[in-house]
Amino acid sequence: MPWKNGGGETVEVAVHPAVPGLDGFDWRVSMATVAADGPFSCFPGIDRTLAVLDGAGLDLSVEGQGTHRLMPATAPLAFPGDVPAFARLVGGPVTDLNVMTRRRACRQRVARLRGAHPSAVLRGRWIVLVAAGPSLVAVDGREVPLRRGDALLGEGAAAVAGGDDPVDLFAVEIDPLSPS
Repeated sequence: MPWKNGGGETVEVAVHPAVPGLDGFDWRVSMATVAADGPFSCFPGIDRTLAVLDGAGLDLSVEGQGTHRLMPATAPLAFPGDVPAFARLVGGPVTDLNVMTRRRACRQRVARLRGAHPSAVLRGRWIVLVAAGPSLVAVDGREVPLRRGDALLGEGAAAVAGGDDPVDLFAVEIDPLSPS
């Protein structure tokens, strides 16, 4: 789907509730290619977390938070979606992972699981695993192979563990602010 500001396109990975457009979601996980310097779309009432999946990286200037260099090896950056933000590419296009939650409805946590034998107990109401590289993970004892760009959506707590081969994935946990 097109970006809200018209500057590019995004691939929606998962959204809740599943409504058309960008105004009705409580949470959304997407990936996008950023091919040029420019402003980020403004999303009133939305909290965002951004991570770089591929490319040399970008410098993200967020009003009130300064400038942060995001590269595939750096931690995800959380910032309010309703403040001005501007991206400058470090060395060509990047592919990013973007997690958005409506501030009045949900909270989010985004972490990277990387290397051999990583493990985590994820306790979100909704859990989204997004592979930044090939990964064979065990989710509650069931092995699931993920290729780069694959995603796995689940509800409720889950134990996630990598095997002997290195894994590279983002674990997104989303909780509602009130039971739903």
